[in-house]
Amino acid sequence: MNVGRGYRLSEFMVWTRRELYVLVALGLVPVCLYQLAHWRWLSVPWTVVALIGTATAFIVSFKNTQTYGRTVEAQQVWTGILNASRAWGLVSRDYVKSEVATRQLVNRHLAWVTALRYQMRRHRAWESTNRRTNAEYQRHYCVPEQETALEVELARFLDADELRDVLASRNKATALLANQSRTILKLFQMGEIPINFFIEMEKALKELLDHQGRSERIKNFPYPRQYAIINTFFIRFFCVLLPFGLLKEFDALNAVANGWMQGHMVWLVVPFSMVVSWMYTTLEQVGASTENPFEGGANDVPIAQINRMVEVELRELLGDTDLPPLLRPQNNIIL
Repeated sequence: MNVGRGYRLSEFMVWTRRELYVLVALGLVPVCLYQLAHWRWLSVPWTVVALIGTATAFIVSFKNTQTYGRTVEAQQVWTGILNASRAWGLVSRDYVKSEVATRQLVNRHLAWVTALRYQMRRHRAWESTNRRTNAEYQRHYCVPEQETALEVELARFLDADELRDVLASRNKATALLANQSRTILKLFQMGEIPINFFIEMEKALKELLDHQGRSERIKNFPYPRQYAIINTFFIRFFCVLLPFGLLKEFDALNAVANGWMQGHMVWLVVPFSMVVSWMYTTLEQVGASTENPFEGGANDVPIAQINRMVEVELRELLGDTDLPPLLRPQNNIIL
């Protein structure tokens, strides 16, 4: 997540420079053939290009709206996890008589949040972090899940036996919540918590499972591929066709042009078509980078920071003083 005032134009230009190179070439080729080779038949009626551009604009806006909605939902899910974690810390401290059991419940919860965020960072085939432009930009920030192994992080909260069992599980987050349920059941059977508190803690686990399921749905079910690919096809087709539609429009300006531009107005097709096409391709690229809010991109939901906030606040509830610091942004990016 970018926590600064925003991205600079220069950053956008560098991020999209390869598309700019292609767009310049797409503008130069028809202009050279039209002006130098005198292929006047290359021109396409502007009405056709305008209709295609309008349809493409609708498709691009639809995709960006949907992908933005996915990011907003991911933010809501992890804000819910933060709030539910605070509630779990309070009930673990106040409902359970044994301080040892309280510590175990809190530590296991911290392990659950950690395991869940690592699951969210696993790469999927449809994600865009491996694209060259996004991979280059990752040099400006770090992804915490790529810096430290999951085993090392979980070892801070779990004993050796439970750690081994959790690591052997297919869904480690679910395994940890199952252990939580088993533990509070034993505490209830031992008389450590009364039945009404036991029911409340089971409801809290149910809420955590709901948050986990919503987070997994966003991660494992991408924006529909048929819409994503048709968006790309339409934009590319429009970018190829746009210079051909502008040829006669700019050539007609020679009738009113004076000076050294007289007879050469058609060359303005190159910069103008590049700018218009760049707007479309950049919007498509922004939508693609927003589509998967857990992939490790610069615009992701900061789940590692939320994890650290949960750890600090829950350990503070238990009276700990040697608390870890919150994560610091690198180049205004924090994950």
